[in-house]
Amino acid sequence: MHFNFHFTTAQILWTFTFAAQMVLLVVLMGRDRMKRYPWFTAAIFLMALTRLAGRLLMDRLPSITLSITFITLADVAAVLGFLVVVEMARRAFAGARRTTWYAWALGLLVIAGAILAAWGPWPSRNTLTADSLIAVLRLLQLGYMKADMLVDLLTVELGILVVLLGRRYGSGWQTHTQRIVIGLSTASLAQLAMQTVWQFVAKTAAPHTQAEYDKILGLRDKLFNADGVVYIAVFVWWIVCLWMDEPGAGTEPEHLAPEHEYLLAVGVETPVEGESAEAEKTEVGVVEGPELGPGDE
Repeated sequence: MHFNFHFTTAQILWTFTFAAQMVLLVVLMGRDRMKRYPWFTAAIFLMALTRLAGRLLMDRLPSITLSITFITLADVAAVLGFLVVVEMARRAFAGARRTTWYAWALGLLVIAGAILAAWGPWPSRNTLTADSLIAVLRLLQLGYMKADMLVDLLTVELGILVVLLGRRYGSGWQTHTQRIVIGLSTASLAQLAMQTVWQFVAKTAAPHTQAEYDKILGLRDKLFNADGVVYIAVFVWWIVCLWMDEPGAGTEPEHLAPEHEYLLAVGVETPVEGESAEAEKTEVGVVEGPELGPGDE
């Protein structure tokens, strides 16, 4: 029996990616993760909206209108991507001092900015200063491409820091924050690797026949498809991780401090988080002190 399978690889990847984005949004809203990660949720929503708009509007609008629409969406997505990096960094290192946080942020920006400056190609000055609609669109396109690459570099750097130091600041392996950052870093690393390989191929390739040219285009499609597979895997990772609660959420801690164990043993309720040390000492003193009878004063 032979099945007539008329779907291309790109169509299959598009379908699975869009379905994964929809399921992830349902998980974020249904499991009440959206309040904790609002910018991450907004970025996923914009990605799904852009993907759907590309499918519905392609070949149905004039080319210039289509370019304006999707370049604008891409610029907004790049800004949202930067906000997601800031959101994850604040969540992962909430326990760090403000000066330490700003110092690390500045260091990551300097490193990522240096790599971005050395990573070409950059257009000529005449192209950037040209006064026309096409020039403006090219400038906006360059902006989102470079901003997107900067976000990818920052995300990879943040992922390394979270894996190495996250546990120290309360964002260990089993937290949602670290798992989201790991997914973001994986997707960004795959994107950077794909761009690096394609730029190398585009610079070194010198096709002399149509067959050689088609072979290069086929390699480009395979790179994009591989990147799409990584994205689907990342979305599945997020769906599974965000569906499950973080270990210990809403439960008693397994190991209590000695003074808390003593209070439980004598029947006194343990102080809630945020109570002052003086209040805790007062409770202990009441329990430990002998009760006075009517004639003991």
